[in-house]
Amino acid sequence: MSDESRILAGILLLSLVTVETGGLYLLKIVRGKAPVTPFQEKFARAGHAHAAVLLLLALICQPYVDATDQSGALEWFSRSGVAVAALLMPGGFFFSSMGAGREKPNGLIAMVFAGAALLAVSLISLGVGLLTA
Repeated sequence: MSDESRILAGILLLSLVTVETGGLYLLKIVRGKAPVTPFQEKFARAGHAHAAVLLLLALICQPYVDATDQSGALEWFSRSGVAVAALLMPGGFFFSSMGAGREKPNGLIAMVFAGAALLAVSLISLGVGLLTA
């Protein structure tokens, strides 16, 4: 395993602890101990789920990046793009729903779409890198 993969994998594993902490907040919501609207509850669930799944996917991608011949921007997208999407997409769900009584997302919902675009580019980069290695 390359040093880059090893270091990013360590960071990703430590980041999963923050998802666990977010799960505690989600438990407060579903137990009625955090006052939120139904919209905010849905976005909290979506943000929490996306954070966990995308961090795990970023972790899974690391040894595959080592199996490619990529360098430069393509290697960055393949190695780090999914991890950055794991920040952008959940962040978009959380930040766009913040505020007492909010019933619809604010402009920060754009983070979800930016993360989705980065995720797609990164997975395409890694897939093509693996097929052409």
